[in-house]
Amino acid sequence: MPHLNRRQAMGRIATGTAISSIITTGLLPNTANAQMQFPMMPFGGSRSGAEFPAAGQKLNLIDVPLLNGKTFLAKQAKDQILVIYWWASWCPFCAVQSPLMEKLWLANRNKGLQMLTFSTDSRKEAAVAYIQKKSFTFPAAFMTPEMELKYPKPRGLPSTAIVGRDGKVIKIEAGMMNEFDVEDIAKLI
Repeated sequence: MPHLNRRQAMGRIATGTAISSIITTGLLPNTANAQMQFPMMPFGGSRSGAEFPAAGQKLNLIDVPLLNGKTFLAKQAKDQILVIYWWASWCPFCAVQSPLMEKLWLANRNKGLQMLTFSTDSRKEAAVAYIQKKSFTFPAAFMTPEMELKYPKPRGLPSTAIVGRDGKVIKIEAGMMNEFDVEDIAKLI
């Protein structure tokens, strides 16, 4: 394998090259074993059949109950950059991206950034325990069937959507974002 700089290596991880290399080199004998370790239910697109608006389309926001008992109010995102992030407690790529999202949130929440994250875990308790264990403070909700109709998860996990101050989707990123990608979000603020 050729020598890779840090950005190239992170890019390969984000695109899944690392997982496919593990499988093809025999570290994981086949995809079935990988699926056993990383349950596939949340990896696909929305279970509801709804689709997240494409770049350039308006996203209609609704209020969302958060895991900490508070509520994300749709009006909070007015004239702000909004980052919507889907994650799961069991997802190894989310374990890399979530601390980057927390860092983004802490540095920019008072500078024009709003964030709404959704746990795609099968149990709400798993999401709450993970948030508490990691001491994440970004606004986190649990993906219910009702929420999935309004905020359908794009294909891939983690997934990130960026919504502009005008309420239109700027970008949807399926798969893990690296530190450089997350730094690019801060430049929009």
